[in-house]
Amino acid sequence: MSCKEKRFVEPMLFTHRGLSGPSMLQISSVWEPGNAISIDLLPGEDAADALRHARQETPKRLLSTWLGERFPKRFAQALLEWYPDQHLTSPLAQYSNEALDIWAQRLNQWQLKPAGTEGWRTAEVTMGGVSTDAISSKTFEVKDLPQLRFIGEVLDVTGQLGGYNFQWAWASGVACGQAWLTC
Repeated sequence: MSCKEKRFVEPMLFTHRGLSGPSMLQISSVWEPGNAISIDLLPGEDAADALRHARQETPKRLLSTWLGERFPKRFAQALLEWYPDQHLTSPLAQYSNEALDIWAQRLNQWQLKPAGTEGWRTAEVTMGGVSTDAISSKTFEVKDLPQLRFIGEVLDVTGQLGGYNFQWAWASGVACGQAWLTC
């Protein structure tokens, strides 16, 4: 999955409310409303080559059959509904290279513009917060108000999935506590 020059290779999950999973959580750290995201539905497989190979090896096979071999049945059907194709009842042998390339692009570079996020209700990580420029990196004191300290995710520090935000919260808490004890 990619957005704004960032790329994540993680699992993705289709839910009754939209897309989820590690790749979506990762991309949400760079995605902004109005941005498109690109999803490779066949990671590690060149769809154009695979479709041409299928056309040559099994020319009577339908595109719907080929898609059904790679995706869950309902998702393969949804792809065919989203992208109506004049050849759907025709065997792959009747597809031109251009038509196969169009399908390959849809599969290797599926473009979506998310309508939004689930918001605070289901957020796992937040972005933004108190600017680290205003905080001492040694004591976590507010530079202009030393009796006030901030740590963890309340600061403008966001890590990738994998426990980095927990690590930041714990490490900043320990550093702040140690600095406070030496006062």
